[in-house]
Amino acid sequence: MSNLETNKVSRRDALKLIGVGGAGLLIGATGIVAATDKVTNFFTPNKVDASELLPFYGEHQQGITTPAQDFMYLASFQLETTSKNEIKTLFKKWTEAAATLSEGKEIGDSDVLSSPPADTGEAIGLQPMKLTFTFGVGPSFFDKLSIQSKRPSQLKDLPHFPGDDLREEWNGGDIAVQVCANDQQVAFHGLRNLIRIGRGIVSLKWMQHGFQRSQGSDPSGSTPRNLMGFKDGTANPNTKDKDEMNKHVWIQNDNTPTWLAGGSYLVARRIRIRVEEWDRSTLNDQEATFGRHRQSGAPLGEKDEFAELNVKKKDSNGNLMIPADSHVALARGNGKVKILRRSYSYTDGLDIQTGKLDAGLLFVSFQQDIEKQFIPLQEKLAKMDLLNEYIEHNGSAVFACFGGVKKGSYIGEGLI
Repeated sequence: MSNLETNKVSRRDALKLIGVGGAGLLIGATGIVAATDKVTNFFTPNKVDASELLPFYGEHQQGITTPAQDFMYLASFQLETTSKNEIKTLFKKWTEAAATLSEGKEIGDSDVLSSPPADTGEAIGLQPMKLTFTFGVGPSFFDKLSIQSKRPSQLKDLPHFPGDDLREEWNGGDIAVQVCANDQQVAFHGLRNLIRIGRGIVSLKWMQHGFQRSQGSDPSGSTPRNLMGFKDGTANPNTKDKDEMNKHVWIQNDNTPTWLAGGSYLVARRIRIRVEEWDRSTLNDQEATFGRHRQSGAPLGEKDEFAELNVKKKDSNGNLMIPADSHVALARGNGKVKILRRSYSYTDGLDIQTGKLDAGLLFVSFQQDIEKQFIPLQEKLAKMDLLNEYIEHNGSAVFACFGGVKKGSYIGEGLI
């Protein structure tokens, strides 16, 4: 993660296009890919942006390398059936619905007065708002359908990390659906209709909403900040670089089931921030914890957010500029291990048990290999990260996200 640089550009001049790299792992805390489109209307979505369609069909699924929208719902479902035919039918219906909704259209015929409307209706008249859907399956999916032979060897629950305080109500699941849009009502409408279609076949295990600063509130498109006030999204791999994505994000045909080729592994971690404790810490301590300046997002001792990170740089007294146990120093490592972070902040009101805010980060990352990418990073962070004093991981899940879907096909066709 990185700190944010105060935007010195005036609102009138804020049409500057800012390139985005990625983010640090908010211990997952992770970064959101910042939008880089120019914005010409400061307070309402640009009409072109609002009506822009992000096609459901393609080489890869939506919502992975898609620049992060303003809102997200991540839902975990559990199977209520062991019938492969019922799941196949469900996947076909979900595919048709997702493709239709992505085009800003209603599902089915909603004008028959003698029956419940096919579409729930809360998005009638609304723009598509760059709505996307991403589907994946968890380790338990294969056990419940007795298709263990098709499960990739590394698709298994994450190991226990030091400091984990996981709660069953936020763990695992058989199927994951990520729905994102630049309007919360549009995003919820998308997920709600999938839930409705799946009734009797699947049921919700858990659902988490997420948000980032809206594009209208930050027309410059700078890197978003997390709830700790630091920029989150400074060091992701370049999503526009095909070679980079093939190396770090997309699963290749070699040594993997054919149904997963072109897909990616999703890791979700629900990370609660001890907001009250963080708010009482000094700015000096906060910056040392992250290893970055809060205002600019630059590494300590630097001025530019995207300045090269040199964890060995020392000050005039011979002390390291960036503490070795700071978040950025540990998350960065030697710079060779990369994951695509696509996380969102969340607030769920008051924790009645503690009387404190239930707020934090829904860490979401996509990677080609969980065992070689995510796990080594998280092991280092869990043991040494200064950030651990202010956060706790209370949810964890992994899913294998399918490759892209061709027209006439459906999600998971090669699996079911």
